[in-house]
Amino acid sequence: MAANPFTLPPNYPLQTPSLYFPASAFSLFPPCNSSTRHKFANNRLFLSCRCGALAINGNHSTPTFSDSGIMLFSLLQEMGFNEKETNTIIDANAALRLTPFESIRSRIHFLQSAGLYGATLSRLISKRPDLLTAEEINGVLSLIAINGDSELKGKIEPAQVERLFNATDPRFMVGFERKVQLLLEFGVPKEKLARVLNNVNLTKALCLRSLQEFERMLAFLQRFGGPELVLRRPAILNYDLDAQLIPRVGFILELSGGDEAATSTVLHKFPFVLAYTVDHLKDHVQFLNSYAELSYEEIFKIVLVYPGLFSASRKRKLQPRIDFLKQCGLSSQDLYKFLMKAPLFLSLSFEENLANKLVFMVKIGYRNRTKELAMAMGAVTRCSCKNLQEVIGVFLNYGLTCEDILDMSKKHPQVLQYNHESLEEKLDYLTEEMGREVGELLSFPAFLGYKLDGRIKHRYEEKRKTLGEGMSINKLLSVSVATFSTKKKKKKKKKEEVPVKQDS
Repeated sequence: MAANPFTLPPNYPLQTPSLYFPASAFSLFPPCNSSTRHKFANNRLFLSCRCGALAINGNHSTPTFSDSGIMLFSLLQEMGFNEKETNTIIDANAALRLTPFESIRSRIHFLQSAGLYGATLSRLISKRPDLLTAEEINGVLSLIAINGDSELKGKIEPAQVERLFNATDPRFMVGFERKVQLLLEFGVPKEKLARVLNNVNLTKALCLRSLQEFERMLAFLQRFGGPELVLRRPAILNYDLDAQLIPRVGFILELSGGDEAATSTVLHKFPFVLAYTVDHLKDHVQFLNSYAELSYEEIFKIVLVYPGLFSASRKRKLQPRIDFLKQCGLSSQDLYKFLMKAPLFLSLSFEENLANKLVFMVKIGYRNRTKELAMAMGAVTRCSCKNLQEVIGVFLNYGLTCEDILDMSKKHPQVLQYNHESLEEKLDYLTEEMGREVGELLSFPAFLGYKLDGRIKHRYEEKRKTLGEGMSINKLLSVSVATFSTKKKKKKKKKEEVPVKQDS
C-alpha cells in the first residue's frame, strides 16, 4: 500500500491496543459515561469474536490485526455509533479491514482539523465510510486542514467542507489542489481565494470538471473580466462552459456589436446576468425592440448603463412602466433618452415606491399623463420616498409654495432628488451668510446642485472682496473653473500694474 501522507509522526502519542480507550488518550471525542464503559467491558468477548471474524474474512489472522480491529470497533463506538451502525460501517468498507488503525485515527484527526466535529463527522462517516481510507482526499485535506501548510488552512467553512465530502465521490477529488492552484495563476489573490471557494459549489466547480475543462473555462472568462468577474460572483464557476456561459456571454456580445470591452463592463456591473438563460435575455431585448420601439443599439446602450433591467419582470414591471411613459406622451426617442437617464425606473416597486412619488408630484402641481410628470418621476428614481418628502418639506419651511417648487423642478428636475440635509445647509448659507432671498432660487435653482464648501463658499468669499455683496449667484457659480481662475488672475495682475503716486 502507498505511504499515507497523513500518518502521524513517530513521536505522536498513540494508545496501545486495548479494549477501551479513555477520551484523554485520544482527545478526539468527548468522554463517555460510566454506563458506556461498563457496556464496553461486558462486550470484550463479543469484540474479540467480531474482530477475529474480520481477520478471517480479510485473510488476516494475526493477533496484531485482531487487536487493530478491536481498536477500530471501539473507536467507532466512541464516536457515537451503536453496534449495528458500527458493523454496517465496517462491512460497507472493506478497506477498513486492511488499513492500519493508526492511519484511520490520523485521518479522523485531519477531518476534525478541517472543521468536522461530533455529530457532523459521525453523520458524514456513516454515509461515506470510505472517507476514513480513501487516498484521493489527501490533496483536499492537505489544503484545508488547520495543520496544513497552504494559504487555505482553516479558512474553508465547515459547512462547505461537509457539503463537499457528502456530495462527492472521493475519486472525483483527484486534482483538486491543482485546480485551486490554477485559480491563483488565473489572478485570484491569495487573500481572497478562501472567499471564492466558500461561495461556489465545490463539487460542480472543481471536482466534476476535468483539469482541461477547468482551464478552458478560466481562459474564456479571462476575455471578459477574468479574476475580477469571479470575485464579483464566484458562483460563475458553477456554470457549464459550453451549455451556459458561452451562449449567454455570446448573446450579450452579439447585442453589443462584438464589443468585448463593453460586454466585460456589463458582466462586471451585473455578473448575475449570467444566471439567466439565453431565452430570458432574448425575450427582454425583443420586448424593448417591439413594444418600446428601441433599436438594438439603443437597447445595448441602456443595458450598458443598467444591466439590472434583465432582472425586471416583463409583465409585472417593464410593460406597465413603458405604458405609463407612453401615456405621458413620450415617443420612442423620448423613451430612449428617459431610460438612459433613469433606467432604475424600470425596476422600482410600484406600491412601495413609484405610487408614493406620484402622489407627491401631483400634490405640488404636476398634471397627470404629461411629459413634465414623466421627467420629474425620472429625476426622483434614485432618491427614497422619505427623502423626497423631506425635500418638499424643507422648501415649504423656507417660505416657498408648491407652485414655486413646481416651477423650480421643471427648470431643474434634480432639485427634488438632492439630500434634504445638504439642501438645508445651502439654504441657510444663502439666506444667512450671503444675505440673499430664497426667491432668487426660482430663476437659478441649479444653485442647489453645487457643493457648498467646494464651490459656493469659495467663490463667494473670493468675489465678495472685489464685487461686494450684490453679485449674481448665476454668474458666480455657472462659469467654469478655468474661466473663474483666469478672471481672478487678470484682476490680480491689473491691481499690481496700478502706478504708485509719487510724493512731490
